[in-house]
Amino acid sequence: MTEPQVDMAQGDGRPGFSLKGALADVGRCQLLSLAALAVAGAGALVIGALLLLPIGIGFLLLPPAAAALRRISDRYRAWAARWTGTVISPPRPLPPRPLPSRSAPPDRSAGRHRQARALLGDDGFWHDLRWAWAEPWTGALLAAVPLALVEYGLFGAAVQPFVWRLLGDGNWYAFILVDSTPTMLAALLLGLGFIAAGLKLAPATLRVHARWSGRLLAAPHTTELVRRIEHLAGSRADILDVQATELRRIERDLHDGAQARLVALGMTLDEATRLLDRDLPAARALLHEVRATSQRALQDLRELVHGVLPPILADRGLGDAVRSLALDSHLDVRVETALPGRLPAPVESAGYFAVAELLANAAKHSGAPEVHIHLSHTDGALRATVTDEGRGGADPDGSGLQGVRRRLDPFDGTLVLHSPPGGPTTATLEIPCASSSPKTSSSSGTDSPAPSRNTDSR
Repeated sequence: MTEPQVDMAQGDGRPGFSLKGALADVGRCQLLSLAALAVAGAGALVIGALLLLPIGIGFLLLPPAAAALRRISDRYRAWAARWTGTVISPPRPLPPRPLPSRSAPPDRSAGRHRQARALLGDDGFWHDLRWAWAEPWTGALLAAVPLALVEYGLFGAAVQPFVWRLLGDGNWYAFILVDSTPTMLAALLLGLGFIAAGLKLAPATLRVHARWSGRLLAAPHTTELVRRIEHLAGSRADILDVQATELRRIERDLHDGAQARLVALGMTLDEATRLLDRDLPAARALLHEVRATSQRALQDLRELVHGVLPPILADRGLGDAVRSLALDSHLDVRVETALPGRLPAPVESAGYFAVAELLANAAKHSGAPEVHIHLSHTDGALRATVTDEGRGGADPDGSGLQGVRRRLDPFDGTLVLHSPPGGPTTATLEIPCASSSPKTSSSSGTDSPAPSRNTDSR
């Protein structure tokens, strides 16, 4: 089970309490309690198919029964992610039915037999079956607790005031014998307390249920290792592609920029040398042109170096480098930093260019006049948040954000985007790392605003 990668309403990763949300969570607990019947039914089908394997019928029944159970378990994974932000890694897809051979006539029973045998060797199938056995006895009962509190509370608050007079000798509500007006009022208050407890308990119950489901439904360890290897292989390929692209860009910029200007400078110097003895004013004009060309070539080289590794990033650290981005932006940018010191150079470089891309996206597409950037280092990770009050609706699969994710992938970094229509847009990136040296940036360890253009306070 992986950590949630969704944007929540509060900084601690948990949404704030609201009556509407609590009522929705009670309804979700009701849904989980009812869905446990489907889980038990699908699990019974699978167990029945396994028991019928010795007589052959089980080989025909096991694949569709396993598919039905997988559909239900996938639904539970989706509910956990949508309701609590708990992402449960899915197992590998169930083994497909083998394709019939072209040289032999199709034999459906033989294909089902091979598929059933493949299922018996699939770890994800056994994880699903283990969960199907445990969910009705654990998860469903857990989800029923807030539901029972609310329903029993409604009985005390909405029913007791009207029925206690009809019962001659009274009736017990919890530990209260309701046989008079004072005891009826006490039952009403106790019922309201039960309702409040159920509403308060429902969100926490869903989170506990999601964690419990994650322990049973998460992909097997071998599957996670395979995915990790595939991710690292993909990240390595992306790094090689990025390096090749960057080398081609540097070569092109050198060829079309500084190299071309230096070639022109040499030709101009040759011409000025030939004119020194014949036309001194013309030679002097060419030398002035040589000086201008050399300045432009030097500027091209500086811009090229800045695109590879900004000098301020190497000398002053990430905080001051991001402040320089704020100064160069046409937006009003406020930068707050809480960095304890210098971070590893590759992490600082990745964070700098990722923030630069996010700031460029905000300038191009958000329509916001102001952007807030916050840098911090907590729990062994660099965290950068870029927020704008623009129009929102940013595409999380856009080319710019995909480029940021590719830059973060080699560090196991993450990018979370929250951009509802109408704004605000918040992009949060995290890169696992450790602080490697004492602070050398003038802004490290402070929460001061960065100077920016067009504002009197920054």
